[in-house]
Amino acid sequence: MSHKLVQVKDVLNDRFHMVDGKLTVLEAMKVAQKYGSEALVIEKRHDHDEFGFVTLADIAKQVISKDKSPERVNVYEIMAKPVLGVRPDMDVRYCARLFERFGISKAPVIDGEEVLGMVGYEDIVLKGMYSE
Repeated sequence: MSHKLVQVKDVLNDRFHMVDGKLTVLEAMKVAQKYGSEALVIEKRHDHDEFGFVTLADIAKQVISKDKSPERVNVYEIMAKPVLGVRPDMDVRYCARLFERFGISKAPVIDGEEVLGMVGYEDIVLKGMYSE
């Protein structure tokens, strides 16, 4: 039985937006709503910096559920950094294993210094392994 290689670049989506970490969570939520983003990638501040990452779930868990004021919390306070990104040429099976191993459900797809998109379990399953 041969397996058809499905790579992350074949299933990635564009439901993300790049933002500055100094934005308030309220401003970030407005950006996410405007662009239909499920996650925000935080821009690097300099050449030796790393990308950050905030999902809508992070905002719900770290701001809303703790009754913090979204206009008083900055994105950099709740972001994951450095972000665990995946390569566009990675086999989706390994991507799924990576997610399981680190307890995440989505990650940015990074090629060199450029964020190409986002990939999550739903992309892997619906566009990758199940698509016919």
